[in-house]
Amino acid sequence: MKELTVNQLSALNGDEALLIDLRDESAFAYGHIPGAVNMPGGNANLPSGKKLVFYCRTGENSLEVAERFEQAGFDAYSLKGGYMGWLKGVLSEADGETAARVEDSIRRKFYKTLMRRFTKAIVEYGLVEEGDNIAVCISGGKDSMLMAKLFQELKRHNKFEFGLQFLVMDPGYSPENREIIEKNAALMNIPITVFDTDIFENVFHIDRSPCYVCARMRRGHLYYKARELGCNKIALGHHYDDVIETILMGMLYGGQIQTMMPKLKSTNYKGMTLIRPMYLIREADIKAWRDYNGLRFIQCACRFTESCSVDGGNTGSKRRLVKELIASLAASDPEIEQNIFKSVENVNLATVIAYKDRAGIRHYFADEIN
Repeated sequence: MKELTVNQLSALNGDEALLIDLRDESAFAYGHIPGAVNMPGGNANLPSGKKLVFYCRTGENSLEVAERFEQAGFDAYSLKGGYMGWLKGVLSEADGETAARVEDSIRRKFYKTLMRRFTKAIVEYGLVEEGDNIAVCISGGKDSMLMAKLFQELKRHNKFEFGLQFLVMDPGYSPENREIIEKNAALMNIPITVFDTDIFENVFHIDRSPCYVCARMRRGHLYYKARELGCNKIALGHHYDDVIETILMGMLYGGQIQTMMPKLKSTNYKGMTLIRPMYLIREADIKAWRDYNGLRFIQCACRFTESCSVDGGNTGSKRRLVKELIASLAASDPEIEQNIFKSVENVNLATVIAYKDRAGIRHYFADEIN
């Protein structure tokens, strides 16, 4: 089977070769090689007069697809190392001015959409207080990396004293994913502390709700390590869109009205608090910041979804369906997203059939009437 290296690919031009991304639409939208077209699974009519260069996440599945097309008479190749190999090369070639450019963009171009909303959430919800030592939890994606830079900018002004620890938990990442996280942190001047766990190994064979179990375990490990480092808070990078999607998901799939809280005291780790300072920041603005600075992050490092990018197996996730539903509704009425967000701030208990109090006790409207 014929393979092309990244260097050989760069020597080709668009007239003689067609670069084909086999990953699903979500992975392609998150990041792809410039000039590539998205054809999940490679199931499409392709021109016979060009070199066809297929790539997937790591270059394994693209070998099979390229072989199939070669047997059909095409001049087909597989990109060695896939998207991850190309991405590592891009990060290795990045110059030493990345951090300065990123910081300048936050202070100037994206101040209103990112920094101002970041500080507004902190003030409005009381997320950062004098004397705090905050573990900024970094997964390696665009949201948590931006959160780390926003915290550094907040610390630079230092209106009151607080500490920061930039914490990366490795739950069993592939070597490629971990390398990309570490390279991005170095490029952006984020001094990370990495610690290892075996979470992926423990939940890999769980059939029922593995994502829920994994999330719970990851949260517990983060609390434990943060406390070990002398922190009293952990910060997660959930943003405004995550919040409204969670509200709608709870209603549609959980039969309940609840939200992702901006601040939450831990019940299992005394003295520890979870905060979400990106609470008021829109995902579109995060993407704009990422693309403006030419940054490339991992989309999902989960072992469950690493293999889904070729056959589109992740396209039916509940969160993605809800995201698409909200986008379609907002296209006809831009206020819908804001109304979903505000709905959990304007709950009228007098018109609710039943609700649970903090102790978990259910109250019915009939109790009040009788």
